[in-house]
Amino acid sequence: MEAYQTLYDTQGYVLIPPSVLLPTSSPLFQDLLTASAHVVAKTRSGAWSHRRTVGKQFPPFDSDNPDSWGVQHVMHPDLGEDALVFQRWYTGEEVRRVVCALMRCRDEDLQMELFNLLINPESHEFALRWHRDDVREDATTEEEEKALGIWTHGVQWNTALYEDDCLYVVPGSHKVPRTPEQRVHSSSPDPPKDPLAMPGSIKVTLQPGETVFYNSNIVHCGTYTHTRPRATLHACIGSTQGGASRARNILQHGLAWMEDSQAFREGLSEQGRAMLDRTIGMKRGVGEGVGFSQTN
Repeated sequence: MEAYQTLYDTQGYVLIPPSVLLPTSSPLFQDLLTASAHVVAKTRSGAWSHRRTVGKQFPPFDSDNPDSWGVQHVMHPDLGEDALVFQRWYTGEEVRRVVCALMRCRDEDLQMELFNLLINPESHEFALRWHRDDVREDATTEEEEKALGIWTHGVQWNTALYEDDCLYVVPGSHKVPRTPEQRVHSSSPDPPKDPLAMPGSIKVTLQPGETVFYNSNIVHCGTYTHTRPRATLHACIGSTQGGASRARNILQHGLAWMEDSQAFREGLSEQGRAMLDRTIGMKRGVGEGVGFSQTN
């Protein structure tokens, strides 16, 4: 894993092949593909209301647009057997091993955070602006430096179930403030017409089963087309070594159900319950009213 660690530390992202995390020939890949199809169908029909709506780039999401670009809370017990499939993978040994290696932490430091599904809208083209997940677009250079300095205790990832070329990143930007030229492309609420016009940007293309792990404060954006199927597992895990540094970015998505649901706890593995307890501890420590990382 050392080579992956080095790339992640240097670039702010790293590609992990299917053979390491999710072989497409494995029963688990097929289970995740089936579970994803089920929850997407529930979301599109209105049976599952926790979704990312076209027209809203960041939380809080609303129901103003019937079209969706994401499914929220896929481990929620109300999703039945499908939730158990997602839980099994998210808390499984393979994911935890990679996450611990990239964050250079112990298994007993891991805290449960978010697990969602990124999907293609049915009838709209949609995009996210250039952003860092927990740093606003109008942050000063000094504010960026401070925020980037503490954002090392969590890792986010996308695992593609179909070919996926929706993510764009600026390698190395997880360590340094934006240049004046980069600010020109990332200080507006509007998504880019051409993501590759951002200085230093690249497109990340994933094959089925392939995963990109990335520091979520890397400068990045995403594009969503209705013309190609997309079902990409989108998740993050944090480390208790970061204290409350990740609280706002995680709790803004509304995770009270994780603490309140006995059915959720009972469905988790022993390792999953330990991860959940650490997250509940963080939530109780910061209290209510953490606010939102971005504005729509």
